[in-house]
Amino acid sequence: MDVIVTGGRGASGEWIVDRLAASHEVTCLDRDRPNDGGTEGVDYLAVDLTDPGAVFDIFTATDPDAVVHWAAIPVAGNHAGVDLYRNNTLVAYNVLTAAGRIGADVVQASSDGAYGFFFAEQTPIPDELPITEAHALRPEDPYGLSKVVTEEIAKTVTRRDGIRIASLRPSWIQVPGEYHCRDPKYVDDLDAGAGNYWSYVDVRDVVDLVESALAADFDGHEAFNCAGPDNALGRPLESLIREQYGDVPDDCSVEGDASAYSTAKATRLLGWEPTHSWKTAAEN
Repeated sequence: MDVIVTGGRGASGEWIVDRLAASHEVTCLDRDRPNDGGTEGVDYLAVDLTDPGAVFDIFTATDPDAVVHWAAIPVAGNHAGVDLYRNNTLVAYNVLTAAGRIGADVVQASSDGAYGFFFAEQTPIPDELPITEAHALRPEDPYGLSKVVTEEIAKTVTRRDGIRIASLRPSWIQVPGEYHCRDPKYVDDLDAGAGNYWSYVDVRDVVDLVESALAADFDGHEAFNCAGPDNALGRPLESLIREQYGDVPDDCSVEGDASAYSTAKATRLLGWEPTHSWKTAAEN
C-alpha cells in the first residue's frame, strides 16, 4: 500500500515508519525533515499539520491507500493545556477529514489517557478489571480530553465518508534497552505507576498492532487497548490495587500479574496479542 505516516519522526513513530517501509510505500509527514536522510525509501515532507490547506494539498497529491496518524503532543505537563488541546484536536481534525475525503482508511494514536486515570487529581478505582474499551472515558486533563475528542472526530468521519478508522490506546510505551517501567525508583515506589495501574507496552507490540489494524476488516470506528501482557511490577494485580487503593471493583476478574487493560478485543477483531513482556524484552 501507499501509506502516509504523520509524526513519523517521533520516538515511537520512527519504529512505525521503519516497519512499514519494509513492505509499503511510505510518506512521512512531520514538522521537519531528518538531517540524515531518515529511513531508506521513505519520502519525508515537512508540513504544519495544523494548516488544513497544507494537509489537504499533500493528501490529494499523494493519494494514499491508508494513513497512520501518530502526530500529537504526546503527554500533558510540557505545554500550556490549551495549546496541547488545540494542537492535538486540530491536527486530528485536519488529517482525518482529509483522509475521509480521499477514501483512505486510518489507524490513529489515541491513548489510555482517554480513560482519565493517570492525570486525575485522585486516581480512581476503575469500574472493572481488566479495563475494556467499553469503560467510561472521564479525563480531567487536556491531554486525555484531546484523545476523547480525537476519537469523536474519527466517529464523525467514518459516518460521513464510510472509511474505517482504528483508534489505538497504547499504555506507557517502552523501548528495548530503555524500559523505564523497570527502573528501581519505579519498581520500588508503588505510587510511581499507580496512575495507570502499572501498565506498559513494548514499542514492537505497538507496531505489530498498527500493522494488524491496517490489514483488518471492520466497519466504522473501533478503539483498541494496546498494553503489555502483564503489569510492570510482576506482582498479582488484585493485590496491588488493594494495597494502593484499599479496594477493588466489584467487576474484577484479573488473575496473577495480569495487565490492568484487556486486549481481548484486539485479539478478537485484529488477531493481535502482545508478545513482549518486560521479563524477557527489556534489554532485547
